Amino acid sequence: MAWRCTGKSNDELVSNLKASGIVKNPRVEQALRAVDRRFYCPEEPYIDSPGFIGSNATISAPHMHASALEHLEPYLQPGMHGLDVGSGSGYLAACMAELVGSQGTIVGIDHIDALVEASKHNLNRDKMSYLESGRVQLAVADGRQGYPFQAPYDCIHVGAACSERPNALINQLKAPGRMFAPVGSVFAQQIIQYDKAADGKVTETPLMEVRYVPLTDAAKQLG
Repeated sequence: MAWRCTGKSNDELVSNLKASGIVKNPRVEQALRAVDRRFYCPEEPYIDSPGFIGSNATISAPHMHASALEHLEPYLQPGMHGLDVGSGSGYLAACMAELVGSQGTIVGIDHIDALVEASKHNLNRDKMSYLESGRVQLAVADGRQGYPFQAPYDCIHVGAACSERPNALINQLKAPGRMFAPVGSVFAQQIIQYDKAADGKVTETPLMEVRYVPLTDAAKQLG
């Protein structure tokens, strides 16, 4: 799937994602068009492939971000509250904020101080009002533990692979709520959709095989 949706501009990239059937929801399409990847990905932002953003971190390929938004959209309705674990450049947090609107909030966390500062810079160039209003809030935190200070969340996106079932994050979901997370070893990973029902029961739905960098501590990432 990588490279298939590559465009020469943000609009062309989104149009290709739509033509490929990855983007189906009009609200997701609008959010992707409203947040230009060039502010968040310093090199070749419209190539449908992961990109390096510094601190041994990557920004996910556009088709993966689009897929995440498609699956989380029911829990990114206006006024809702979401968490982006491993928020990196701040791109997906901005897209999520587009969906929850001015009455919603998105918390983005990353364990690398430099990435959090860079993501604030990116948002200040693209969506300054989101930071000023608190619609997007960015913090340094260990993604493996989530961000309990603002839990529970209607939805959680995880941008790096959990080595096992992420119970700490599941516990921070509202009931009902949904999480989109890569889970597995470096050799075999799947995106798992975790749905927490109103009674607290959690169901797991495997969506696709993937290869993500591991959700780890800052020292290991910086090497």
